[in-house]
Amino acid sequence: MAVAFVRTISRGSRRSILSLSFHLSNPRPFPPASPIALTPKNYSGPAFAPFCGFLRPPAPCLRCPHRGLCGIPRSNDDLKVAPLAPPDDPPKKKGKSAKKKSRVDFTKVDPTLLPTVILVGRPNVGKSALFNRLIRRREALVYNTPDDHVTRDIREGIAKLGDLRFRVLDSAGLETATTSGSILHRTTEMTGNVLARTKFAIFLIDVRDGLQPLDMEVGKWLRKHGHGIHTIVAMNKSESLDEQGLLTAEAGQAYTLGFGDPIAISAETGFGMAELYETLCPLLEDYMLQLPSDNHSRDVISSDAEENGDCKSPLQLAIVGRPNVGKSTLLNALLQEERVLVGPEAGLTRDSIRAHFRFEERTVFLVDTAGWLQRSGKEKGPASLSVMQTRKNLMRAHVIAVVLDAEEIAKAKTSMKHSEVVIARQAVEEGRALVVIVNKMDLLRGKHNSILREKVIKAVPQEIQTVLPQVTGIPVVFVSALEGRGRVAVMHQVVDTYQKWCLRLPTARLNRWLRKVMSRHSWKDQATQPKIKYFTQVKARPPTFVAFLSGKTHLADTDIRFLTKSLKEDFDLGGIPIRITQHSVPRKAELSKKSKKPSTRMNVRILSEKRVASTELVSS
Repeated sequence: MAVAFVRTISRGSRRSILSLSFHLSNPRPFPPASPIALTPKNYSGPAFAPFCGFLRPPAPCLRCPHRGLCGIPRSNDDLKVAPLAPPDDPPKKKGKSAKKKSRVDFTKVDPTLLPTVILVGRPNVGKSALFNRLIRRREALVYNTPDDHVTRDIREGIAKLGDLRFRVLDSAGLETATTSGSILHRTTEMTGNVLARTKFAIFLIDVRDGLQPLDMEVGKWLRKHGHGIHTIVAMNKSESLDEQGLLTAEAGQAYTLGFGDPIAISAETGFGMAELYETLCPLLEDYMLQLPSDNHSRDVISSDAEENGDCKSPLQLAIVGRPNVGKSTLLNALLQEERVLVGPEAGLTRDSIRAHFRFEERTVFLVDTAGWLQRSGKEKGPASLSVMQTRKNLMRAHVIAVVLDAEEIAKAKTSMKHSEVVIARQAVEEGRALVVIVNKMDLLRGKHNSILREKVIKAVPQEIQTVLPQVTGIPVVFVSALEGRGRVAVMHQVVDTYQKWCLRLPTARLNRWLRKVMSRHSWKDQATQPKIKYFTQVKARPPTFVAFLSGKTHLADTDIRFLTKSLKEDFDLGGIPIRITQHSVPRKAELSKKSKKPSTRMNVRILSEKRVASTELVSS
């Protein structure tokens, strides 16, 4: 019976299969209409009689109405098929693919002309986490301290949100009800001064805690100090509430701030960055289109110019030292503005603040580090993170300025303590240039302190040379950062040290210098004196030299120290770590090179028999 059923289907479907192949090869669009309606005309027949009790009409196929049971079209059935509506376009995915491209190419705009966006809010709402998310680096310290402020200074960076580029500022947590002169009062004043120079602000609130009274006070403070600033409310830490569907209720509370529609984001997971892009994009585009188009180009420094020491390439300067020696005051004096928070409190700086300015047509990047130079195991929380961040910034710098306290030197009669010596030696081992700055010289004025001042000026360079014998001629500058004295002298010394650090000497000049130096050096045994074939510089920043020796003899440590000292004295490389390596050339290789000389060819002229006979006749 089953065989008869299959035969019946195959016989009656030969003609329909041909029509099916035609329909598949030439599909026709369906006009829009109501859903499909199938009405079979006849399901009777001798082959279908045994199955009439359980056989059901085949389920209609919306995409292929001409198919029947098992996908085979029915030739004997007249189907009244209503026209199909065309399939809807697949929904576009929300995310980066759904973002519209900006009308302005922010990647080609000079960073100094980019719009500025400041992050404001009460403490511990995630401003530093959002700052790190926008700049795509972990630069700002992030630590959960509800009762304390981790961020105290204004941190600046270039945000990268899709194809948008803008300057983003991370500010300290705002608390309006503070006593005058306290740290919170000074941070609030600094945030207000920076807010006056910006056009856009992102007001962050913690959606987990809900709208707090302090958030309402910060909103009032923004209306008072931020005239003409477009403020965007961002509900941070919304990743958990998005699953529970509680964002609608929290958004209703955020509306009471009076800054428009809030945006649900999560700085930790990246949730809501697409909505933040859609909100910021038209605002930043309108800002850039109002600027003159001639100033949008970026000044690019070629890579070849950066390798040369004489170019005006950017300079990385890190200011290090123990707590309360005047590092932040020195940075403000160099920038000539109140850029970071200063005060008599020790350990006031926690974040490593990065700033830049122009000095003699050169871009200088300054990094003010925290006052913890080495980890003693007692620091916890933000203090421990500050130590790690300080050591990381030291490795990025070109020149390291170690700041000392003149008053403590006069009292303790020692220039550098153990922690300062450790960080200076680490900088030398990493190949960084070193400059020592003695601050607070204004405290050693007067008739009673004049003798003490002269002793400090005379003793500090000598003691530094004793403590750091690896580097000779370390420059020492005596300044008063509070009064702004010595600012130009510091920058001239830093630039001069940086140029020495980038110096490249030609090989011919080095070999002429080597012959003079080797002649005046006293060797213990002339027979075992190493023979230096030639001397060349293979690398700068720091200067690295290679001495090629003939034979198996090597330079002793005393010989390398002699060459290093002679290089610093003859080429004025004080304060620069110099590295000298040696490479021996075996004598067998030299002999093999000499033996492999090109052989000279002998042009022998062969005479023919006729010429030989003629020459014999002439000779006879």
